Amino acid sequence: MAPKKAQDVTDTQAAVEELRAALDGVGIVFPSLRLDPASPGLQLVELGRVRADVAVRLARALQPGARA
Repeated sequence: MAPKKAQDVTDTQAAVEELRAALDGVGIVFPSLRLDPASPGLQLVELGRVRADVAVRLARALQPGARA
C-alpha cells in the first residue's frame, strides 16, 4: 500500500468538525468555530474569538510533544 498523502480538504464542514475534534482532544473549545457564512465559495473556517487563557492553552498544545 502506498504511503498516505495529506488529504485535500474540500468539505469545509468536515474541516470544521475535524478541527473541533482535535481541539476537544486537548481540552480546548472555540465557541465560535464554524463555517464562514460570508464566503461560501472560498471555503473559509471562522475560528472566532477566545479568551486569553484559551489562546495560551492552544499555544502550549501546539508545542511539539506538549498537551494543553
